[in-house]
Amino acid sequence: MLSDYAPILVFLVVVLGFAVGAQVASNALGPRRPSAAKELPYESGIVPRESARRRFSVSFYVTAMLFIIFDVESIFLFPWATIVRQLKIFGIVEIAIFIGTLLVGLLYVWRKGALRWD
Repeated sequence: MLSDYAPILVFLVVVLGFAVGAQVASNALGPRRPSAAKELPYESGIVPRESARRRFSVSFYVTAMLFIIFDVESIFLFPWATIVRQLKIFGIVEIAIFIGTLLVGLLYVWRKGALRWD
């Protein structure tokens, strides 16, 4: 039984060894000539006018979270679509409830104004 997992274990050891070895070699062999110009954040060759650590509006984060939530939930439609004929009417009712729940959530978010960019 353990012999079935030996190739995976060997692969994992090789991958981790390469990752750690590459980091160590880069730090040990890489040139170290820091300068003020090299320490600046890269801005496509333009000298930055302000700090790179500026605050973003919460709307960016809310929109990103909503996108992830609805995107991941839409992924559940694919497995359902592959077996819908086997599920018959139960599958149709089940997905109708699922999509209805998503629709209620979207309407709630819309009513709360989370999708507005004022």
